[in-house]
Formats: sequence, C-alpha cells, structure tokens
Amino acid sequence: MKLPLLKHSIDVDLNGSTSIGGVDQRDATIIFKIDRDESASYSASIESVLQKLNGVKSIIMSSIQGQAVVKYIPELVSAKTIKDTIKAAGFNATEYLEQDIAICRLKIKGMTCTSCSESIESSLLMVEGVKKAVVGLAIEEAKINYDPNVTNTTSIVNAVVDAGFGAELIGSDNDANKVHIKLEGIISPQDMNSIVQSLELLNGVNNVEIDMKDEAIVTVSYDPDLIGPRSILSFIQDSCQESNRYQANLYIPEKQRDTERNQEIKTYRNQFLWSCFFSIPVFAFSMVLPMIPPYGNWLSYKIHKMLTIGMVSRLVLCTPVQFIIGRRFYVGSYHALRRRSANMDVLVALGTNAAYFYSVYTVIKASLSDKFEGQDFFETSTMLISFILLGKYLESMAKGKTSDALAKLTDLAPDTACLLTVDNEGTILSETEINTRLIERNDILKIFPGSKFPVDGVVVNGHGYVNESMITGEATPVAKNLGDRVIGGTVNENGCLLIKATHVGSETTLSQIVQIVEAAQLTRAPVQKLADQISKFFVPAVVVAAIVTWLGWFIPGVAGMYPKSWIPKAMDVFELALQFGISVLVVACPCALGLATPTAVMVATGKGASQGVLIKGGNALEKAHKVVNTVVFDKTGTLTIGKPKVVSAILFSRISVEEFYNTTIAVEANSEHPIAKALVEHAKKRIPNHKTQTNNGSTVKDFEVHPGAGVGCKVGPKTVLVGSKRLMRSFNIPINLEVENYFTDNENLARTCVLVAIDGQIAGAVAVTDPVKPEASRVVSYLQSMNIKTVMVTGDNRSTATAIATEIGIEIENVFAETDPLGKVDRIKEFQANGMIVAMVGDGINDSPALVAANIGMAIGAGTDVAIEAADVVLVKSSLEDVITAIDLSKKTINRIHVNYVWALGYNVLGVPVAAGVLFPFIGVRLPPWLAGACMAASSVSVVCSSLLLQTYKKPFAYSR
Repeated sequence: MKLPLLKHSIDVDLNGSTSIGGVDQRDATIIFKIDRDESASYSASIESVLQKLNGVKSIIMSSIQGQAVVKYIPELVSAKTIKDTIKAAGFNATEYLEQDIAICRLKIKGMTCTSCSESIESSLLMVEGVKKAVVGLAIEEAKINYDPNVTNTTSIVNAVVDAGFGAELIGSDNDANKVHIKLEGIISPQDMNSIVQSLELLNGVNNVEIDMKDEAIVTVSYDPDLIGPRSILSFIQDSCQESNRYQANLYIPEKQRDTERNQEIKTYRNQFLWSCFFSIPVFAFSMVLPMIPPYGNWLSYKIHKMLTIGMVSRLVLCTPVQFIIGRRFYVGSYHALRRRSANMDVLVALGTNAAYFYSVYTVIKASLSDKFEGQDFFETSTMLISFILLGKYLESMAKGKTSDALAKLTDLAPDTACLLTVDNEGTILSETEINTRLIERNDILKIFPGSKFPVDGVVVNGHGYVNESMITGEATPVAKNLGDRVIGGTVNENGCLLIKATHVGSETTLSQIVQIVEAAQLTRAPVQKLADQISKFFVPAVVVAAIVTWLGWFIPGVAGMYPKSWIPKAMDVFELALQFGISVLVVACPCALGLATPTAVMVATGKGASQGVLIKGGNALEKAHKVVNTVVFDKTGTLTIGKPKVVSAILFSRISVEEFYNTTIAVEANSEHPIAKALVEHAKKRIPNHKTQTNNGSTVKDFEVHPGAGVGCKVGPKTVLVGSKRLMRSFNIPINLEVENYFTDNENLARTCVLVAIDGQIAGAVAVTDPVKPEASRVVSYLQSMNIKTVMVTGDNRSTATAIATEIGIEIENVFAETDPLGKVDRIKEFQANGMIVAMVGDGINDSPALVAANIGMAIGAGTDVAIEAADVVLVKSSLEDVITAIDLSKKTINRIHVNYVWALGYNVLGVPVAAGVLFPFIGVRLPPWLAGACMAASSVSVVCSSLLLQTYKKPFAYSR
C-alpha cells in the first residue's frame, strides 16, 4: 500500500493562544513601538515575513496599543535578526524594548480566603525582578512573570514561604514539549554528566534536567520543529547499549494537580477523623451523659476539691485537638498577623483559644476552690475545630469537581498509537504501537474505527466519520476524506484512517484549549473586587463585633439589666457573654466570600471549553454578559463560510488567458487572504502546467499588502495590482463602462469582484462567491429577539455586503462596507461613544485591531492566530451559534456569582446577629459556638456547590439543534 504525498500545509487553529507555560520558560519578547498608520500598512507583511524565521513563536500587532509584540526563542533566533528582518520589510524598528521574560507556576498551600491570595501577590511583587503575579484562590496556584537576569525561582518560592504559605514549583499538567526518561541500572555521576552533555548538544534540545531523589529521571525540553521525543529516547537508548550498564525507558509522571488534590482531600479527611476521635467523647461527656443518669454520674465524681473526673477527661481529650490537630490555625494566624493582615485562621484561633483557655481557667479554679461551680467549654473548642475541618474536607472535594471539565479534556488523548514506518515512495514497511508522548511531527499514524486521534493531523488515506463533540460540542459526526484535518482527542467512528501528524505537544488543539482554560482560571474577574475590598476589613470588623457582643451581654448582666432566668444553669453572666462573643467570632466566614467568584469562573470556563467556547477568564465573562447593545460581525469567514469560490472570470484586454492566470498566481500566491487562495486554486485548474515565473523568467518583487483593498507587486518589469475598485482608484487606474457593468451584475448576485491591473490598465476581473453560513440567519434573528443590534462591517464592496445582509436579516442601515481595519476600529469607537457596549466577531488578521477595540472580542476558531490572540472569546468550532452561547453562558455565570455573593454576604449579615443573641431575649434562640462553627463550615461548601450548578448549563433551546 502506498500513501499519497501531501504537499499543502495545514494552518494551526489555536497556536499562539494564551499559555500558562511550564517551569522557567525562557521565551524572550521584543516590543516594537509603531504608529497607527504604519501598523495598518505593514502588519500583514510583517506577519508573513517573521513567521518564516525559525524560533519566532508569535507576532501580535496592535494599532490600538501602538506596538508590535514578538515572542521568540533566543537559542534559535536573535533580537538583532528579528529587528533587521523587520527593517528589510520596510518597517521602522528604530525604537524597541527587549525583555527576557520567564514564567513559572507555583502550587500554593495554606490559602483560606481572598486576603491570603492578596498577601501572596503583594509578597511576590516585592521581589525584585518580578513583573507580574497572579494568584488563583480556587485552584491554589500562582503564575509569575519575572526577569531571570534579576531573580530566580528559588527567590520567588522563598517569598511565598516567608509570607507563611507553602509553595512548590509545578509545570503544565500536559507536560507539552517535554519528555521524561527513566534510567535503570548502575549509573555513575560520570555517566549522567555524559548523557546531559550529549543531550545538550542535540539540535532542538532546549533544556535538560536531572532528578536523582528516588529514581534517575532525565527531563528534556525540546523544540518540536527540530527534534522529537522518540529521537531523544532513541539517542539515550543507543548510549545505554554502548555502556551496557543501564537501560532507558519512557517515564510518565503522575498528574501533579490530581495527586495534590487527592492528597489534600486525604489530609483533611484524616484530620477530621482524628478530631472526631477526641471530640465525640468530649461532646458526650459535656452534653449527653450528664442528661441521662445514672450513666453520667461518674463524671461528677470529685478528684480534688471541686475538680471532677469529667473536667479532667475533657481537658485531656481537648488538648490534642486544640494544639496538634488545630496547629494549622495557629500557624496561619501567626503568618497572617505577621504580615499585618487577618484571615479565617485568626477568627478560628481567637474563638477556640477563648473557649479553651477559659475552660482551663475553670479547671484550675475548681482545683483550688471548695465553692467554685463554673462550667468549662471544652466541647466548644473541639467541636468547632471538628466542624471546620469537616467543612474543609467537603470544600476540597467540591472544589475538585469544579475542574472536572478541564480534567476530562486533558484525558481525551489516548495513551497509545499505531505508528507506521513508510519509505520515500509511500510504501508501508511496518506497524508499531508506541506511547502517544513519543509521536513526532510528520509521523504517519493508523487510526482504527472506534479509536481516538492522538494528535492533530491530516488524513493521507481512507475516509470515515469523526465524532468531534468532545472538542467542538458538535454532536453530528463529520466526514473526513483525503486532505481533511483531524483534531487530537476526537473519535474515529468508522473507517480506518491514516493520518500525518501535523501538530504535537503544546501545538495540538487540545493542548491549546487546556492552556487557555488554565489561564482563564487564574484570572480575576472585576466583580471579585467587591470581595477583595470587603476582605480588607472583614476580620477586624468581626473581632470588634465579637468584643462589642461580649461587653453588650456582660455589662448589662452584671448591672442586672436582664432577668437571671435568661442565664442557663451552671453558667454565670461572664460565661454567657463569652459564648455569645465566641459564636460571633466563628460564625462569620470570609472564605465563602472569597470563593464566590473563582469557583464560578472555574466551572464556567471548563463548561464553556467542553461546549466549544473558550472564554479567557473572569474579565472576559464579565464583559460578555454586558453585551446588551451591539454585536458587530465581519463578513468573510465569519458570516460566510470563508472558502470563496471563483464562479466567473473575464478578460478586458488582449492579454492571453495563460498569461493572465500565470500573473494572478504569481501575485496571489504570496497572500494568505481566502479570496487570494480561491483565485490561485481556480487559476491552477485552468492552467494545470502553470509557471511560478513569467515567460521571461522574472520573479515577484516588492510585494505589498493594502489592507482591505488588495495587493500589489512587480512581476518582472510589469507592475501588477489585484484587488477592489477602491485599490484601482487609489492608483488612478481608469475603470471603463464594461468593467462597471461586470461589477454591478455580479454584486447584485452577492459576489465579490476582483480586478487585475497590469501596467496601469485593467486586464481582467474575477467574480468570487462565498456562501453564507447556514446558521447565520438564525443567530441574527435570535440576537435581534434579545434586543441586540446586529451590524456588519466589511472590507468588501457595498453591493455584495448589502446582498449578504439582506439574506441573513441585518438591516441595510447597519451595513458598513469597504471598510479597512482601522475603519472598523473607528466604527466600533463610534458605537461606544454613543453609549453602546460592543462585541466584535471576526476571524482575520485585519480584524485583530477591532477585536481589541471592542468591549468583547470573539474570534472564529478557524481564523488566524493573531485574531485568536487578540480576542476575549474563541469559538472553537467556528459556529456563529456559539456567539449566543458565549453571551448566554457569561450571563448565567455572572448571575451565579451574584447569587453566591448574596448567599455569602446574606449568611454573614443574618448569622452574626443571631450569633450575637439578638433573638435570644424574644424567642430564646441561642447559637452555641460549636453550632456557629458548623454554620461557618457549611457556608463555604454551599457556595462551591452553588457554583457547581453551572455544570448543568445547556445551550439556549431556541437555536440548539
């Protein structure tokens, strides 16, 4: 069996999107200062030129911010080379700022509320060299951008530890572009050094790390463009055979996030069970047995003076709970107070210490007095700690559920794949089952019916139907034939397919989706500012309220201002007032307030990803829910399918058909625009034996892009322009009546006409049609039913734009045609100046400035990397229906956050007065401290469970299929 050789390339759908990164990711960044006009004129050409440089990872042109940001790998390309390349393209790069930026992620331990995350951020930002620090309370992680020339990860970790929290460096869960290799046998230091030195010399190896703690593990970071994991493993195995002393095998580390989450759940569970082991007897000795004589009579037996067996038993049982099991509250309080802040640990420590040490006082007093009859509160301390630990245990399990959608995404890729060995003629030589982590770019893989695709690729043989619902949310299987693209993690439902791996490691769609969702879960929504502001004075206010409560009951009691019948038996005024004060301390819960936003954002972003909608964090969610005025659509590739087809062509001069098409191919082959690709494809079909050069052997020179209008260049001695009438008029090229009539006839049919001018004369024209997406009219109608204004802004001519708008239901007065990229920005700003909140939906490089300028930018998933980078929301399956999904999901998420806030704040507003005894004089209701602690624990769990209700989200029925 022979395989056809594919000669076309496949575009990366999500390459360049927001990435969490791994430990010490050494990507450098150059920021070029540009002005508004230059960015519009040169952005496309700069993009095209820089993408050809090996080592350039991404290019973001922003006319709004007045800068171009180029991320690159210093080991592969230098800043000077990039600068010189841009200069050669005719761009002014005299002013630039070079930054060497490294990114690390930390697992944070010991956070309880939003004040903790703020304290960690403050501590990190005080470290010299740290540029940015973001701490996620719900996922208990931090992402830090820093200058590796000034500081290092050790200093960053120490800053977190000094702030009183645990910190550990972590990498990305999918460990993209890294291979872990386990060495077994007798390994000397000389062998290890030899292996490391040899690996570092390999082209494409970026970093080599060794872990000799338990086993000899070598971790190699590599560039998939230059080398692959299988080649690295083979290289080490060859070295092993030479030494004949040790063996090398692929090592798959446990998923760190899952391991740590399970360990945290196990720790809280064990602490709770040990606490119950001591607390239940204390509770029984205090509250149960004394009420059922004669079983509790022995507790009243006096050991010395008024000291009883019950008191001593409760003291012995309570002490381990207070100081061993409850040690975490002392540690947390110490560090919080040391950094001049307060958190939940402070409240718990104050409440339990008040109860415990007052109880110790009663024990001492009873052992010294013959008449003392005070009551101890040991059960308050133990039960309080037990209930809080129970709450933490339940909260940890619930928080684990919030990342279920993300965990399911990371588990989509299969563990193994069938690798084919193919010779140069396409003949299959062998089949081998390998681990998917060893797949390299351009590998040929065999996918059996019912199997998952391990990586992104393109079909080279066979045909079948693929279920892509796990990635795109689209339940209908998609037919796949020769040359079609497949996504890693999707399922081949029938037919045996052979694919060529095109994107591996961090480049796969699945990996990019996971990275975007992880980044989103670290962002802080603006609505969370309320919790941040409240947290600054929450604990001090609660402490003051507790003191006021204690004084409010103690002073009137001493003064006889309320009946003695209110005081329970075996209590005095001081003890009653103390219990009220402790209840106020422990009933207030800052944790619920801090978890209200991040848990909802975690669930929503994960759920959105499973539905094919990538929302880049809480900020994007909040902006999307406010889109109640206007949605602006680009036309080509957004409202239309984006794959134009040539339906007619005509010559207006005596030029030959062959020369006309050869010239068109020569010019448009340099452009990435969909219409350009359609022209080239059509021309090649008309002249199969086309030439890449003109008849006299001249090549293309001085290629220039005119955004929104067309392109121009020199083909040999001839000056050629390909584009719209606007482009021709800007170069003063005459347009006669015959050309005008051809334009008018085709525009009335919603076709786009492209003119080809050679040496100042119109040589011919081509009519192109781009079919409207089938869901476009439904989406426009649904948006209008939501009282959202729909607008089309396009660079195409007015007649074509009007015809498309009429077909899908956009009002003619809301159509803005022949608009260049900066014109789109101006139009959006005009809407915003009139009080509108604007969402922009686009797919191309030319849309990226508008995506940035809009209140919320939505990029079509099949669009360009630059558009995806600039957008707030990425619609993975390129369906317009997901515009509504994004808006609807964001509205429901923000509403859920508001419900969480009402729940958390309402709980505290109602709980504190009840704990303070407001109802006690009227209906005799009193909240004992241990019950107040149970209420506090329940509040955090209830907020997390409230956020988990977003897991049940369904797309709006009105447009679902």
